[in-house]
Amino acid sequence: MAYGRLAAILGLFALLWGCAPWRLGVPPDRVPEAPPPAEAEAPEGEPLRLAHAGIGPVDRVLIDKGDRRLYLLRGGEILAWAPVSLGREPDGAKKMQGDARTPEGDYVLDWRNPASRFYRSIHISYPNEADLSRAFTLGVSPGSGIFIHGTPDPVLLGRDWTTGCIAVSNRDMDLIWTLVPDGTPITIRP
Repeated sequence: MAYGRLAAILGLFALLWGCAPWRLGVPPDRVPEAPPPAEAEAPEGEPLRLAHAGIGPVDRVLIDKGDRRLYLLRGGEILAWAPVSLGREPDGAKKMQGDARTPEGDYVLDWRNPASRFYRSIHISYPNEADLSRAFTLGVSPGSGIFIHGTPDPVLLGRDWTTGCIAVSNRDMDLIWTLVPDGTPITIRP
């Protein structure tokens, strides 16, 4: 309970301090509107599918909930992608604590936990101002503690099982951990 309150306070602090994604200078028109063309299915357990050879640090992360994919971007160009698992109720945006939905909107990957119970995790700055406003209007808590994290059991890959987080394989998490610096904007779309 105290952890959830701390995460909400940290998220609110980030918004008030000026770390909102729309203030980071990353033009939204640089994020691709559609996912890249379908590629041949990779063997199970293969790490992130590299779209380009010289992959390096990224400047944006895109989650496409409909395609169940995480994209790593630099300068609007897709560098790599990975399959994801979402919350148990994947359709629609997160509205309140406990609804098991993955949020939708613009956020920031603001801090990380190297010893997460789900291997490694990177925090998503949910709730943003729109989420807080919607929750206030509904008279509910928006929830908090949303992460990109590893998967404790490979059997869970390809299933929506989290309480609202975005899960990837541990191998993919290692690469995301290396390529995504704190402060990177993330867009989660339906």
